Amino acid sequence: MARGRPAPNIILGPVLYFRGEQGDRWWLSALFVLDGDAEPYDLRVDGVTLPVPPRHLAQWGNRHVWRFDFAIPRGARDVEAAYGFTDGASPGDIWAVTVPGRASSPRIAYVSCNGAEDEEKIAGLDAPRNALWGDLRRRHEGERFHLLLQGGDQLYADAVWRKPPLLSAWKKRTDAARLDEPFTPAMAEEAADFYFDLYLRVWGQPETAAVTARIPSVMMWDDHDIFDGWGSHPDEEMMSPAWRGVYAAARRHFSLFQLAAMEGAQPECVWGAPLDSFSQGFRLGDVGVLALDMRSDRTPRRVLSDRVWDALPEWLERFKGCRHLILMSSVPLLYLDTGVMERAVGLSPVRVGIEDDLRDQWRSPAHAEEWLRLIGLLAEFSRRTGCRVTSVSGEIHAGARAVLRGGGVEIWQLIASGVVHPPPAKATAFALEWLAGRKETLPNGYVFEMPAFPESGKRIIRQRNWLSLIFDGKGQIHARWSAEGQPNRYTQVI
Repeated sequence: MARGRPAPNIILGPVLYFRGEQGDRWWLSALFVLDGDAEPYDLRVDGVTLPVPPRHLAQWGNRHVWRFDFAIPRGARDVEAAYGFTDGASPGDIWAVTVPGRASSPRIAYVSCNGAEDEEKIAGLDAPRNALWGDLRRRHEGERFHLLLQGGDQLYADAVWRKPPLLSAWKKRTDAARLDEPFTPAMAEEAADFYFDLYLRVWGQPETAAVTARIPSVMMWDDHDIFDGWGSHPDEEMMSPAWRGVYAAARRHFSLFQLAAMEGAQPECVWGAPLDSFSQGFRLGDVGVLALDMRSDRTPRRVLSDRVWDALPEWLERFKGCRHLILMSSVPLLYLDTGVMERAVGLSPVRVGIEDDLRDQWRSPAHAEEWLRLIGLLAEFSRRTGCRVTSVSGEIHAGARAVLRGGGVEIWQLIASGVVHPPPAKATAFALEWLAGRKETLPNGYVFEMPAFPESGKRIIRQRNWLSLIFDGKGQIHARWSAEGQPNRYTQVI
């Protein structure tokens, strides 16, 4: 494309992505969506000697997606590195990112559930939609986070079956013949237009954009990034051309916006790319991060494919020598036994609407064997290497913690959600609180419990919340939940 001289007309961005630590360099990418086909100026980054050229990723209509890849040198201490378009741009087109010093311990924020199935539920809240994004932005001013983990449902795409006319008409039909009908080019265009516009609308909100421009993200997907319950619905729906076509559109746009990459050209941090998986891995000194893709291969009967299971032991070995491994599991690895509820719902002669939500859980009877296999694999790795494993998850729209102990191993589960999604009803929170009080001994001999928070005496944080993970000089994790309307943060030291 011909190089244009006007200042860039930014529709979305920058969105920062963490690509990994390599020696004394902090590798990042920045994504912009610009209006018009003029190639943008090179990006200027503090500490990077040469201007960073743009790479064109995609076009939809007159909107173009560009990516800039750069590595910022690290000094002895943390530095603020400014970046932006200094040629022909306004002062507002300059941003800053905190780059950790070589001896710094990582400071990580975690969010999930950035939306809701029904936007009217958010409108009914007393607080603004993005109040917690604003809180995270203010906290960043003091704590200067190095990394933002986004644990799934970065947007809620359920309206893909309600708003696009052709897809809506198909979904309203009840005849079996529709499941065999082709996914037409017109339907594909509707789906692509829907996902592209949704990312621009949700991520372009000022409070969210202020955070994602300043803290580089690692993002994993969950069902709402596709549509509600993807992977946990009956086979005849999952395999229909229409559902597969919409899934393909969601997958392309996840790759484009949440990984800043085209599907066939994933960055090196996407360890699962050869397996058609979006699983990612990183090492930050003696801290590892593993984000498991728990949607690409999901069916009502399984979560991970055989190929991913075969690769998982070798992926874990890459973290040998780490003091901590942060496992990103979109649904909690350690949580209530939902199997009793799922079996009760299964006895109902009519569909009650939560079947897919229950099958999503690791504790679903359909996934119980796989769940115990993963716990066993993580526990064996932790026991053998001395690396502590901590799972971070969202999905349940409340905050909580859990712990698994046995055989000299202790695995903590930290749950934080949602940063936007409304909290559960009081009756639901009461039921969760009651169920969480039960201590379990699992078939493999481990003991599992969900301890109460000393700050409240309760096991469930009902308010919207986000989580920070701060590593101290002793190598401990200080986990802190920032809950809406709560002056004191809930804590857990690991």
